[in-house]
Amino acid sequence: MSMIRFGVIGTNWITDQFIEAARTVEGFTLTAVYSRTQEQADTFAAKHSVPFTFTNLADMAASEELDAVYIASPTSFHAEQAMLLMRGGKHVLVEKPAASNASELEQMIDTAKQHDVVFMEALKSTLLPGFGAVKDNLPKLGTIRRYFASYCQYSSRYDAYKNGTVLNAFKPEFSNGALMDLGVYCIYPMVVLFGAPEEIAANGIMLESGVDGQGGLIAKYAGMNATIMYSKIANSSLLAEIQGEEGTMTIDSINIPQHVQIRYRDGRIEDLSKPDDRPTMSYEAEQFMQLIRTGERQSPVNTHANSLAVMKVLDEARRQQGLVFPADLK
Repeated sequence: MSMIRFGVIGTNWITDQFIEAARTVEGFTLTAVYSRTQEQADTFAAKHSVPFTFTNLADMAASEELDAVYIASPTSFHAEQAMLLMRGGKHVLVEKPAASNASELEQMIDTAKQHDVVFMEALKSTLLPGFGAVKDNLPKLGTIRRYFASYCQYSSRYDAYKNGTVLNAFKPEFSNGALMDLGVYCIYPMVVLFGAPEEIAANGIMLESGVDGQGGLIAKYAGMNATIMYSKIANSSLLAEIQGEEGTMTIDSINIPQHVQIRYRDGRIEDLSKPDDRPTMSYEAEQFMQLIRTGERQSPVNTHANSLAVMKVLDEARRQQGLVFPADLK
């Protein structure tokens, strides 16, 4: 199997996790890292045994030493970085959310098509076996009436925020906040399963830094609705549910679905769980690499259309909340 040479952008914990997961996938090799400073690039390269370092993104885009790039920089940098790399012929796997807004994402998709490269949003949950079980068994529920998902996880960075230190997770200039960081994990599966909603109603709690600490939205579909909750300032232990006229499906964690059950109206319980020891991010790396090898240019699950539909929901939710990023004003 041919090797696919990766570069990474972002020298943070999520990049560490991606590298660890991707190295379990046959054909992956890590050849380059980009950082704004040579010192940080050298430190990261030594940690992961990476032969090439870059502090100039144009040089990385032009390099013959890599085929693809995983981008895990702050969201506000995604569009500019991804498009520069794609113009250099590099395939791009970009962390969720793929962009700051739909306008940026449309430009990224157009650039990928113009330069005939793979562009994929790294939303891992929809590529996991547990989500496959959810999707494959939906017909058993009969007519679907409600989708409910919650991702509320108190952020350790919120403690720093309350003590007067505003870290990147709570800075609007990086297109961050609870909706973008956690809400997307609830919205993306909804769109993959049911398509784009007809309309949404959203609200949130704004922090003084200019981003949302938590929020929620209700989405309207023909014959059903969806309720979504997300937070970086409180925890929740609620299961996700998909309620149908014949039964209700419960999902242990919408961001990493593994334990899935259907509770039928007649009292039967069907266990559809897919416990998995594989690193969760290995599935996105595997699919992305498969697309490169086969000549396909977008994921069959995390399609360009799905990513764009999700981004439009995020845009509208932010509009209703009054959550504006500097990237929106360009």
